[in-house]
Amino acid sequence: MSAIDVVGQYGAAIAAGDMDALVATLADDVVWHQPGANQRSGDHVGPDAVLAHLGAFMELSGGTFALETESATESGQLVATTVRFTARREGAADLDQHGVDVFRVEGDRIAEIWLISEDQGAEDLFWG
Repeated sequence: MSAIDVVGQYGAAIAAGDMDALVATLADDVVWHQPGANQRSGDHVGPDAVLAHLGAFMELSGGTFALETESATESGQLVATTVRFTARREGAADLDQHGVDVFRVEGDRIAEIWLISEDQGAEDLFWG
């Protein structure tokens, strides 16, 4: 399976809310690098930590957090995707941004994920 196919399965799992399928795309030692200076920033290591991280996004946004992959480009084991992510939170301006997510794939699993938001300051304010 190509790296872009693995990331495509990840994106489909996220869009469908299928956490079992999502975990199946992640390496046992996956590292999710969450940028910024907010309560969710930092490295989240392992599938359980990634699920907890995504669960926190859902909890903080009252279940409104959504992530859509718009395009993907592959170079060997690296895949870059353009994404749109949205969320609502009481007392905060709505979050509606584009970004780039970069994945490093080893074999048929995602080993590392880096996220780049178009306005990190606004995202930091949203997540608190």
